[in-house]
Amino acid sequence: MTPSAKTGWRIPAALVALSAVPVAAGVARLLKVAAGADGPADARFLAHPAPIALHVVSVSLFCVLGALQFAPGLRSRRVGWHRRAGRLLVPCGLVAALSGLWMTQAYPDAPNAGIGLYAMRLAVGVWMTACLLLALAAIRRRDIARHGDWMIRGYAIGQGAGTQVLTGLPWAIAFGTPGVGANTALMAAGWLINLAVAEWAIRRGARRSPPPAPLAAQALSTAG
Repeated sequence: MTPSAKTGWRIPAALVALSAVPVAAGVARLLKVAAGADGPADARFLAHPAPIALHVVSVSLFCVLGALQFAPGLRSRRVGWHRRAGRLLVPCGLVAALSGLWMTQAYPDAPNAGIGLYAMRLAVGVWMTACLLLALAAIRRRDIARHGDWMIRGYAIGQGAGTQVLTGLPWAIAFGTPGVGANTALMAAGWLINLAVAEWAIRRGARRSPPPAPLAAQALSTAG
């Protein structure tokens, strides 16, 4: 690979790495549910296995496939692959968001979860669904720039669990299992960090992109 190609793969590789812990944890949880694990933490999943099964599979595909969409080489040289992956990515994201909302309603709260975290989970699930639907609407009217912006926002929410590992792990090492207030703040931090990075990336990309052809032509004629 050329140096520029290697640089282009840094972000996808980092995003796949960020997905690794929550994806592995989700797969482990599914295996325990499939084996009929009877621990206290598994009882709620055994009673209603469908939401967690849908969520783990869909969000894992969404995070890994979504990471690859950030590789410039795949977007520019393999446009067909990019489009085919996108056709799978949006449904996976919608299933991930909607199954997350289903889990929020179907499962009893963990001991260190409260009404604040419940409300946040509802909000991010609705926001992720809205982002993906707006991205789909944008690509149907061939507005590629808006499509990309909304997909980045939806992906940022989908990657929340990965960032929450980074926000929650230091606390767990230093102080043990967080209480209701601390857990809510740590979970919120993960989503807020991702949303802030997403908006920064969108604005950075907008500054680098050339103006649309009609606007550029208008600017040249005005300058002349």
